[in-house]
Amino acid sequence: MLQRTGMKRLPAPAAFGISFTVMLVLWQLAAAVVRSPLILPYPAETAAALCRNIRTPVFWQHIGATALRSVAAFAVSVTAGTVIGVCCGVSKTFRRLLEFPLAVIRSTPVVSFILLSIFWFGSSLVPVFVSVLMSLPVVIAAVSTGIGSADRKLLDCARVYGFSAARTARYVYLPSCTPYFWSGALSAFGLSWKVVAAGEVLSLPRRAAGTLLYNAKVHLETADVFAVTIVLIILCFTLETGFAALLRRRGLRTDGV
Repeated sequence: MLQRTGMKRLPAPAAFGISFTVMLVLWQLAAAVVRSPLILPYPAETAAALCRNIRTPVFWQHIGATALRSVAAFAVSVTAGTVIGVCCGVSKTFRRLLEFPLAVIRSTPVVSFILLSIFWFGSSLVPVFVSVLMSLPVVIAAVSTGIGSADRKLLDCARVYGFSAARTARYVYLPSCTPYFWSGALSAFGLSWKVVAAGEVLSLPRRAAGTLLYNAKVHLETADVFAVTIVLIILCFTLETGFAALLRRRGLRTDGV
């Protein structure tokens, strides 16, 4: 359609720049209409708060602690989710046994798990536990679906030629599961940041971006809330984009799901 009308595809950097500019203008206009920094600060006020915060070492200690929790939760989710997903993929009985618990986890509000886990764990472990709980079903579903999508003809060939279970897993199941696995891993990575930050806001660890958000809210410093949020968005977007680019560079598909 674009070629028929003579229109050229807009380069990604240009599209990003236009989107960013439009959002900034809309933000400025909305702040001018509201005329209350407590509700919606101007972009300039948020930028000033951001510059003030990033110059302090303590700020980066909080952000670093959140990043470590997110990475730890992601690692646990991927490891445990892969093992459980494989079991679900090869055993219908095991998959059926887990259907109800996983449905409960997916349906329960995150805040409920956060409030309950505060009674079970220390404040630093609450965000990690809740993040693992929320990300686990994503990885399990991705791995299980990948195994279930293995080509039946290839499986029949493997049986005919007497492939061992290890060779069948390597040459049939692994290529089928890989795109689904990486797609699920990317989704779990982004989810980990969101859930960890939410858990920190309620559990209030000594060092955490969520604690910064809570303190800024208590002191009615809305610009600081925006500033911390922007840093978290930039970090998550940068790491997730870099992760996806690395996978593409290695020729790994992430469009399985």
